[in-house]
Amino acid sequence: MNSEELIVKIARRTIEIECETLQALIISIDKSFAACVQAIFSSPGRLVVTGIGKSAIVAQKIVATLNSTGTPALFMHAADAIHGDLGMIRPDDMVLCISKSGETTEIKVLVPLVKNLGNTMIGMVGSQNSFLAKQARYVLYTPVSQEADPNNLAPTASTTAQMAMGDALAVALLALRGFTPEHFAQFHPGGALGKRLYLRVSDLYPQNEKPAVHLDLSVTDTILEMTSKRLGATAVLDATSKLCGIITDGDLRRMLSIGLDMSNKKARDIMNPTPKTILGDALAVNALQVLRQYSITQLIAVDEAGNYLGMLHLHDLLREGLI
Repeated sequence: MNSEELIVKIARRTIEIECETLQALIISIDKSFAACVQAIFSSPGRLVVTGIGKSAIVAQKIVATLNSTGTPALFMHAADAIHGDLGMIRPDDMVLCISKSGETTEIKVLVPLVKNLGNTMIGMVGSQNSFLAKQARYVLYTPVSQEADPNNLAPTASTTAQMAMGDALAVALLALRGFTPEHFAQFHPGGALGKRLYLRVSDLYPQNEKPAVHLDLSVTDTILEMTSKRLGATAVLDATSKLCGIITDGDLRRMLSIGLDMSNKKARDIMNPTPKTILGDALAVNALQVLRQYSITQLIAVDEAGNYLGMLHLHDLLREGLI
């Protein structure tokens, strides 16, 4: 077996072991898990998550997931906790302690201190006979038969189980809270993810010019309007400013390619009478779906009555990082 084959074999076996760990984790989810979730959901305080070593890193990720999905959470490093950080725990808070063995020195010192404060202790632990499991009010059992590394030492499968259990906890709480995409957007206002959840067409089209021509405007003047507004298209309106169609650069090219004499043509003669439109208050990501569906680059924004509001271009969505 050459080195390349060996690398592939090791990588696949690593993932196989972690998959087996997750399968065992599925079986461990029972009524005790549900009781723990209900207790956190009903708690007036926050969930303080703590751990040592790699478990502390997992704890930070779980805290981030909880906070972003509506469950107030706080990270406390187990080593720092016994040197002053216990002061961050409030009377109504619950404490989730993560440990594979449940026997770590820092955990053994920390758990009695938390219980003396009167806070409810939750243990996420790989051994049900451990100190942590016996001291905790609720136990989130994360069984691990072996780590993925050849020496069965490096936290790999165990941290995978902890991460998955943390996600299960967060998603269960999310469901109980009736957490919606709108709520999610409130906690993720930055970046492309946030924009997908809150950015609307009305936030974009006002930044552009508003190209428009009358039905009976000459093709020459129509081209001038399109060129001056630099969106590669123009809306076509009737005498009452009602939207009647759209003319794009592509329409002009097609007319020229078939040799059509446009010297006496009007906008009505070359327009597309069924333009693709979108409501101004629609999400920008929905506009992107329409553009992709029809392989077009411009979209006309309208109000509920169908009145022309403005023009949205694919570049607007590209600029906002939605593509």
